Amino acid sequence: MQFVDRALARRFESAEEMPQVHHAHADQEMRPHIGSAVEPIAGGHMIFAGLGSPIGRAVGMGFDAAVTEADFDQLEHFYYSRKAPAQLDYCPLTDISLLEIARKRGYGIAELNNVLARKLDPAETFPPGPAGFSIRQGSSEEALAFSTIVRQSFFPDGGEPAGFDEMMAPMFAFPGAITFVAEAGAKFVATGAGLIIPEYGIVALFGAGTLQSYRGRGLQTAILQRRLEVAAKAGCEYAVIVTLGGTTSMRNAERLGFTVAYSKATLIREPPTA
Repeated sequence: MQFVDRALARRFESAEEMPQVHHAHADQEMRPHIGSAVEPIAGGHMIFAGLGSPIGRAVGMGFDAAVTEADFDQLEHFYYSRKAPAQLDYCPLTDISLLEIARKRGYGIAELNNVLARKLDPAETFPPGPAGFSIRQGSSEEALAFSTIVRQSFFPDGGEPAGFDEMMAPMFAFPGAITFVAEAGAKFVATGAGLIIPEYGIVALFGAGTLQSYRGRGLQTAILQRRLEVAAKAGCEYAVIVTLGGTTSMRNAERLGFTVAYSKATLIREPPTA
């Protein structure tokens, strides 16, 4: 892994920025009642994808220049006018002005994540997937079925947010999306997705899920390898995964040569009370 400077970190941050941008645009067409929105800010984008959605915050701010109080006023108006908390990502390569203003305004930490990256080589090949399963590329028409696998993987006993499948389905049908599914017979048992971001030479990897009874068989490793092959042949220079520390996703990524480029925080400030 090469030295990560500010320019490279900005490219890596697109792995969280652009999927959210695409998601909000898809929502505007598919679920207009949600009120999803996207606006540029301080070199990045702020995204809203509905109240209570895990998707929707400002990403990419403060890489090209210092962040200002006016930028924060814009950020807070964007979210507070929608009755949502103001959220933004801060990584160690972001201009320090972002952290200084956020601290002064009383922002807290909502989440900490690791950004893992791996160089891609179009000549690299991987072994076949585990025996007894078929791994193939998916299509946008299967998006809802893919999101169902993700739900069943993360919420096997229920308790998922209302409308979870419909909320997640757009990410499997973005322009530039790559999706793979593992089948046992005619049954979907695992999936993984990604987004090719040609302007940054990056593929963002996300949407991985395996049904509980099919875990431990190498399906996620094989699906990850297939996505790396497709992305490399599409001209991507790096693959990027953003995940909480100590997760199965992080372990699988490190086994395939991903390394932690940096850790970053999502900062949050609740709307003012009336």
